[in-house]
Amino acid sequence: MDERQESSGDVTLSEVARLAGVSGMTVSRVLHDHVNVSEETRAKVQAAVAALGYVPNRLAGALATARTRLMVVIIPSLGNIVFPEVLRGANERFEAAGYQAVIGVSDYDLAKEEQLIAAMQSWRPSGWILAGLEHTPRARQMLREVRSPVVEVMDIDGEPIDMAVGFSNVAAGRDIGKFLADSGRRRIGYVGGNLERDLRAGKRLEGFVQALSERGIALQGRFTADQPSSLLLGRSGLAQLLARHPDLDAVYFSNDDMAVGGLMHCMAAGISVPDQLALAGFNGLEIGEAVPLRLTTIKSPRYRIGQLAADHILARLAGQTPPLREDIGLEFIAGQTA
Repeated sequence: MDERQESSGDVTLSEVARLAGVSGMTVSRVLHDHVNVSEETRAKVQAAVAALGYVPNRLAGALATARTRLMVVIIPSLGNIVFPEVLRGANERFEAAGYQAVIGVSDYDLAKEEQLIAAMQSWRPSGWILAGLEHTPRARQMLREVRSPVVEVMDIDGEPIDMAVGFSNVAAGRDIGKFLADSGRRRIGYVGGNLERDLRAGKRLEGFVQALSERGIALQGRFTADQPSSLLLGRSGLAQLLARHPDLDAVYFSNDDMAVGGLMHCMAAGISVPDQLALAGFNGLEIGEAVPLRLTTIKSPRYRIGQLAADHILARLAGQTPPLREDIGLEFIAGQTA
């Protein structure tokens, strides 16, 4: 074996072999966890590796196999707890299988996501996880051409590039719309962030409006802002919406952060929830359980989605055939705010 393929810094595979008193091939077998190595020999090699501070050159191995032990995960935000939970689920599965997740953050910007994909392609990752089904045409083309599994998460309303794991955002919006309308609410508004960036929130609003329309109800007013969703935006957004539409009896928020911010406005302004105004969110975050009135919302199984996305990639790499589209559903939480 060419020791340049396994060298690390100033320490080479040959030096490990000499110290352990074995061949370079035996060292390579131990490093790759080959079964045909005695425990005594394995212990000698591991002791030599530790003594010399040897680190295998994974890139050299990738050149031989056309694949690294890296898994790319591109998410829209680290500030929104939703996506770190997806990442946590995926990373646990990858680590257990001997892979390392490499993270990219697109900031809800499809052009930036495209740049990340172009840059990360050169690393020859073994798999890809991305949020949502919407990408630039060039990004879609690049992902179609990679020779590794691709899983899009948190949405199944559309055609995946390869595989998709998540839920229908349109259906989630419909469920909240039906609940509010069937509860007798008729003057209903909406508060959200930038819908041109957060495309999944836009799909939920689409389903929400559909459900209201089917019941003869029109959306009375909406507030959106070119900002990331937050408690502060939810609070100020509801205040501005109510200033224009003071007779609203229900408001749907793009997510739980925004909805909890809206609840804070109601508490400060003396608005009785849900008697005067019903509030509903989306995601089922812990903060929605911690407030004085438990938030009415829909819980997305983010951690499980991350696990399944990783499982599908690992299954494909093992020669199995995981489902191309997996809808894992949502949990409605009635709460106390609607």
